Amino acid sequence: LCCCAVVYIFPVPHLAWPKNKSTMASESGGGGGPAATPEVLAGVKHVVLVLSGKGGVGKSTVATQIATALVSEGKKVGILDVDLCGPSIPRMLGLEEGTVHQCAEGWVPVYADREQRLSVMSIGFLLGASDDPVVWRGPKKTGMIQQFITQVAWGELDYLIVDTPPGTSDEHLAVVESLRSYRPDGAVLVTTPQGVALNDVRREASFCRKAKIPILGVIENMSGYVCPHCSEEVNVFSAGGGERLAEEAKVPFLGKVPIDPRLGAALDVGERFLDKFPESEVFAVVSRIVQPLLALPDR
Repeated sequence: LCCCAVVYIFPVPHLAWPKNKSTMASESGGGGGPAATPEVLAGVKHVVLVLSGKGGVGKSTVATQIATALVSEGKKVGILDVDLCGPSIPRMLGLEEGTVHQCAEGWVPVYADREQRLSVMSIGFLLGASDDPVVWRGPKKTGMIQQFITQVAWGELDYLIVDTPPGTSDEHLAVVESLRSYRPDGAVLVTTPQGVALNDVRREASFCRKAKIPILGVIENMSGYVCPHCSEEVNVFSAGGGERLAEEAKVPFLGKVPIDPRLGAALDVGERFLDKFPESEVFAVVSRIVQPLLALPDR
């Protein structure tokens, strides 16, 4: 056998930084600026984290539907996409061509509508191409997340929805530490009905307790298929796992979002599903899910 080491060389993604590069994380990693203070996010009334211990449960889908449902309720909403290795929010909202600009207060998020009621910040806007991989070590990811939290000029927002990557890794610690002084309202945990997903989300619930993040509730995504013609529901996976998890964790169960092929099709082309299909079961469920968020006391 050859004793030579095999070295894999990954291309470093080209990031289309705003003009003032002095405020960005260095290419060597690390750093990232101070933790966020209440003054930095003074215009943001509520911060809600969307978490899941496992990938593939539709966490970003749930985050976008929560955000658009809140906008439909007349709220001004921002989405912070800190899933650095899988930034899917820009495509889901039809913002792949969006560009981040610099202003005196920091980075200007990309707006999804003319009324500027829905704004987004994602590393997807900074990549040279949509298929460029982000191959970064922990310190650089941490620095990037800290800058997203401390240097984005969100302005006045009713809700900032933070879409996190799966697991309990450096990214989560960076979010928690950067937001600690602001005291986020809490986290929504997303799972699917299967036992494997539930086990991972239990770990996420344990992470929230250790990090002192209130758990606002559990959402069971992909919970059965509802036929759009006859409204009959078929449990493609197992059923009731999300409710059992919420009962076990002693937190609210927010709802079951069914599988609807039209939702996936709408997200693929950047259309707002809730606006297009207000008669759907998904619309009804998501509308109920956001009610506890609308009832959160203002700061």
